[in-house]
Amino acid sequence: MRRYLVAFGGNVASKFGNPAETMSAVLDYLEQDGVRIASKSKIFSSESYPDPSDPEFANGVVEILDDREPADLLANFHQVEAYFGRQRVSRWGARTLDLDILTCDDQVLPDEVSWRRWHDLPVNRQAIETPDHLILPHPRLQDRAFVLVPLMDIAPEWVHPVLGKSVRQMHDELPEKVRNQVKPL
Repeated sequence: MRRYLVAFGGNVASKFGNPAETMSAVLDYLEQDGVRIASKSKIFSSESYPDPSDPEFANGVVEILDDREPADLLANFHQVEAYFGRQRVSRWGARTLDLDILTCDDQVLPDEVSWRRWHDLPVNRQAIETPDHLILPHPRLQDRAFVLVPLMDIAPEWVHPVLGKSVRQMHDELPEKVRNQVKPL
């Protein structure tokens, strides 16, 4: 079994209700679909990124134990997103559901050189460029309070295999003002 840390979030109502109701429905759906959720964070609200004038997100993180390869699990997640009404119109746009694999054990995929390329990509290029393969750990997880705050609920001691920092250290390095914008629902 592989240990995955997976972020989930959305800021648009779905056929399952408002974003918080949708996130609860997603977790139930995943378990009914055979995904083994070992632990889950509280659901939090956070400001929309990159456009704070968009509706706020409901976010959380789960720990999943699964024997699938990361790319296969990601393909399954894309199907789940579609079932929940996700339409990929624009990068970082409003959505009913986003499922992001943050980590798979301590794997660095596809390799450290590629990971560093995406990690070091300037913000203006992040908005327009997308990799054609899965990058793990997620190259932005250390920058995102809406990921690190929920991760503190379930995996504060997980250590980033490239950066060598724990979730707790990455969380504490974010400005307090930014961390405090992520609030439990």
